[in-house]
Amino acid sequence: MAKLLISTCLLLQLISSYSLASNVNNLNVQNYGAKPDGMTDSSGPFLQAWGKACSSRKPVTINVPAGNFLITGITFSGPCKNTDIKFLIDGTIVAPSIYANLPKPNQWIVFDSVEGVSINGGTFKGRGEALWNCKAVKHHHCPDGAPTLMFTNSKNIAINSITSINSKLFHIVILGCDGVTLQDVNIIAPESSPNTDGIHVESSTGVTIFRANIKTGDDCISIGPGTSHLWIEGVNCGPGHGISIGSLGKKGQGLDVDGVQNVTVKTTVFAGAKNGFRIKTWGTKSRGYVKGVAFINAIMKNVENPIIIDQHYCPDDNGCPSKGSSSGIKISDVKYVGIHGTSASQVAVNLDCSSSNPCSQIGMRDVKLTYTNGQSQAYCKNAHGISLGLMVPPSCL
Repeated sequence: MAKLLISTCLLLQLISSYSLASNVNNLNVQNYGAKPDGMTDSSGPFLQAWGKACSSRKPVTINVPAGNFLITGITFSGPCKNTDIKFLIDGTIVAPSIYANLPKPNQWIVFDSVEGVSINGGTFKGRGEALWNCKAVKHHHCPDGAPTLMFTNSKNIAINSITSINSKLFHIVILGCDGVTLQDVNIIAPESSPNTDGIHVESSTGVTIFRANIKTGDDCISIGPGTSHLWIEGVNCGPGHGISIGSLGKKGQGLDVDGVQNVTVKTTVFAGAKNGFRIKTWGTKSRGYVKGVAFINAIMKNVENPIIIDQHYCPDDNGCPSKGSSSGIKISDVKYVGIHGTSASQVAVNLDCSSSNPCSQIGMRDVKLTYTNGQSQAYCKNAHGISLGLMVPPSCL
């Protein structure tokens, strides 16, 4: 009997030890007090689960079950002992509807200085409508707003199968990161929503965006200074302002602007978008470059500017450089291959380059763009390169 009791105690200890280990490896935010009612602030419970995962040396999954979880503002900070933390989200993460309720005006959900974090599934509701309405009324003092999901100074990040709806500002921001993969992402906001870029990449390298459906009020994907080795494939864009490199050289970025290089965009569809492929720089003396860019195999459906390089960029004529100013950003080695479809404006190809730094090594092959109401045209200024194959409109290179 004594031996049986000892054996039973040992078995219970083993079960208890296994249970504890299992609990460490799988953390449910509800066990830390998160409420799926959409009204109770769950920022604290999420941070408690993060702290447990961050301090573990073993892979950990943080589970967010079905329901609506209100997050007023949260920063998941590293560095962590753990380089394998998975968020498995079945529910919906909800922002405050009143933009003034964010604890930090320009931050909602931030991951900073982390490694090996993945976000899998789930919906993020930014609830940006009130802020958009504020911005729509001139002379109102409105904050910029906060991105929905932001990664800064991080590496080896994966974002899979998430949906982002109605962000207050950008939907997803990748800033100062190395090695990020975004796959099967859905981004939704009205065409009228201001500054709701779908995915913004800046000062980052080794970023891959694979299969994304983006409908928004600004750039579907915006590529900022300091971006290199970016791969984009299988993106559907529209409505929105297209896939844009820049803007570069704006006042405040400094005299020397980090360049953009080694960017490949493949197999994209633009439907009813304002732009298709766009490179935009301000007409300032700021020095920098865009080089090693390839736009390959795209379909344009009634796109206002299917192909555009604008080196005199100044939206809304606000804070523009003096008239006639020339951009100091050098654009070279940009290829357009297999671009087909329809343009909503007569000028389907518009290359408006800098007089002091003309665009060079611009290549176009198999570009077939027709104007919905007549003969399409191409416009080139200070642009040099070569075109091959049938060009519609006729090439201006």
